[in-house]
Amino acid sequence: VPSSPRLSAAGMSVVEHVREMASAGLHSNVRLLSGLLLTMSGNNPELFSPSQKYQLLVYHADSLFHDKEYRNAVSKYTMALQQKKALSKTSKVRPSAGNAASTPQSQCLPSEIEVKYKMAECYTMLKQDKDAIAILDGIPSRQRTPKINMMLANLYKKAGQERSSVTSYKEVLRQCPLALDAILGLLSLSVKGAEVASMTINIIQSIPNLDWLSVWIKAYAFVHTGDNTRAINTICSLEKKSLLRDNVDLLGSLADLYFRAGDNKNSILKFEQAQMLDPYLIKGMDVYGYLLAREGRLEDVENLGCRLFNISDQHAEPWVVSGCHSFYSKRYSRALYLGAKAIQLNSNSVQALLLKGAALRNMGRVQEAIIHFREAIRLAPCRLDCYEGLIECYLASNSIREAMVMANNVYKTLGANAQTLTLLATVCLEDPVTQEKAKTLLDKALTQRPDYIKAVVKKAELLSREQKYEDGIALLRNALANQSDCVLHRILGDFLVAVNEYQEAMDQYSIALSLDPNDQKSLEGMQKMEKEESPTDATQEEDVDDMEGSGEEGDLEGSDSEAAQWADQEQWFGMQ
Repeated sequence: VPSSPRLSAAGMSVVEHVREMASAGLHSNVRLLSGLLLTMSGNNPELFSPSQKYQLLVYHADSLFHDKEYRNAVSKYTMALQQKKALSKTSKVRPSAGNAASTPQSQCLPSEIEVKYKMAECYTMLKQDKDAIAILDGIPSRQRTPKINMMLANLYKKAGQERSSVTSYKEVLRQCPLALDAILGLLSLSVKGAEVASMTINIIQSIPNLDWLSVWIKAYAFVHTGDNTRAINTICSLEKKSLLRDNVDLLGSLADLYFRAGDNKNSILKFEQAQMLDPYLIKGMDVYGYLLAREGRLEDVENLGCRLFNISDQHAEPWVVSGCHSFYSKRYSRALYLGAKAIQLNSNSVQALLLKGAALRNMGRVQEAIIHFREAIRLAPCRLDCYEGLIECYLASNSIREAMVMANNVYKTLGANAQTLTLLATVCLEDPVTQEKAKTLLDKALTQRPDYIKAVVKKAELLSREQKYEDGIALLRNALANQSDCVLHRILGDFLVAVNEYQEAMDQYSIALSLDPNDQKSLEGMQKMEKEESPTDATQEEDVDDMEGSGEEGDLEGSDSEAAQWADQEQWFGMQ
């Protein structure tokens, strides 16, 4: 056909137009034009050369990727790679003169390695991690760019292939010695801090104002070995350095460490500080929301959730915060739906797994809850709250032996601190044989940290069983000297009732309710006293007022009607 060469020449320039539009970021335009040109090519295979077809397929796939049509993009990238194979075969056969002529064009060809990386990105978006690993594994290690090694390292880590993950992270650091996330990756895989620091020592010495980096590595080495106290001290020393003062990431890490150490007050303070410095902060806000919800500050939790949804609904955190609000408002099916939605957005969200696990447990679906807590432990082996959730499940299903084994393991792996001692004591309290052991453990915990609320609550529980109310009152007053906590005030109220100190008991219940207006047990304690004092019509009226007072919750339910419809649809709950 005489017109064919001319079309091919025109085709050459049209492909260049597509390339120009692609590099200019005109994705929707590229998609339309390349789609039409590929149809033309299908109807007349002579129209474009193999290299032009390869380019058109890659640019078309890129535009699909940009439109988040990942499955379609993968199919086009696969076709592009097949076209590239054919191209390589033909170029080997061509005479040298032809090769010389095609060199400028081959330099413009999209990189085959970049295509494979894009394919792996598609697979991860489609949650097909095995396929992503397979495609990147196929790239010879010498040709792997830092971003390919980083992606491989993260994928290997998620798949539990720790040795391969370590190798890939080290390769990233060899190419880019200041890749801090790769450093964190290595530390999380139990590579010693000293070994990681040795990989960055040359760069630290050659660049001014980087002397803090070795301390930073040391701090996060402590974080990943679960040594919260030394991690806190090291990050505080970094934070005090004038050049790193008010760094949002360091404040967020500090807040998280205080939370892990059971110091909720300081954790909330640090989260608030970080939030004031960066009003668009999302990372760690799920933990912050959980802490606020635990303190009964449900209005603050609701406001935080709304604010986070305005920043991004594509992150797990806003869904978890909203779920905490539902959970602490005793709306467990909604909390379950929100937790599942968060996991769908980020399967590594520990807080989402804990929320969903707790909701399942409270709905009586203990075996499903156990699966979620185990996954949380796998992702965060140094976080005590993951083990607490699992142990509560065992106790709820009367598996005291399993609970005891788990508590002993935690005690051995995370060390004997106030938290692990209290957790072990909690299990011992469930078995009549180990009551004395529980007492010894709690005394040890309180010697280490007299203000640790969970230990105080458990010790009070033990004293209540033994009817040692005066000792309990002394313990609680001592614990409340430097802090105010709803549960402690309520238990003190219960103890005061037991020794007939009604007026002061009433005061303690009032304080508890001022701290957490939703605390049902304080309300019950108060109402019980009122009934005993004057069983008249007046108290009945007050009861009615109380019920009306909780009308807020009814209003909140109304706003959930849409989500409530989802709550029963099992597809949101699949994660097993």
